[in-house]
Amino acid sequence: MSPLYETIAIVNGIPRYLIWHEQRMNRALMEVWNNNLPSSLSEYITVPPEFSKGLVRCNIYYGPSIGSVTFKQYVKRRIQSLKLVVCDSIDYHVKYADRDRLESLLSMRGDCDEILIVKNGLITDTSMSNVIFCGNATWYTPAKPLLAGTTRDRLLAEGQIVEKDISVEELFRYSGCKLINAMRDPDQEEMIPISEIRS
Repeated sequence: MSPLYETIAIVNGIPRYLIWHEQRMNRALMEVWNNNLPSSLSEYITVPPEFSKGLVRCNIYYGPSIGSVTFKQYVKRRIQSLKLVVCDSIDYHVKYADRDRLESLLSMRGDCDEILIVKNGLITDTSMSNVIFCGNATWYTPAKPLLAGTTRDRLLAEGQIVEKDISVEELFRYSGCKLINAMRDPDQEEMIPISEIRS
């Protein structure tokens, strides 16, 4: 079985939003291995001095127990266009390190920067993030994502976004969208115009 992994943003040496990552990891551990984290997630993260400045991506790989912990300076990929890709059979509700299926779908993006996956007629996620849509000053997120992201969970809990089923036919109702994940804070993301979501 493929190990799971968690991506955590480290900002100037400080891990962000660990409680949300702990919650998701514990849900996954209980589902897959019927156990929980033995201690706080912070006990597994020791930021090396060379990664104590700026925005750093920390990946924690785990199975029944914590495996490797890696650090890498984060360079954000600019996303300006999305390609709609249909896949009704994909299941990625647990964050497995094996991303072959997602990478296969991403290879279908053509001249777009990223894909937006459609499952059973509904918008879900990109290959690497959840998505939020702007409509009448309210931000909506698909009610059935492929993976319930930690940033998505936090924004829902804070009342900043609202869950909603969003079909391909309804996309014209929104002015644009943003990609969100642990490394992409919505306040710092560019909005992608709906016209740049291509079929």
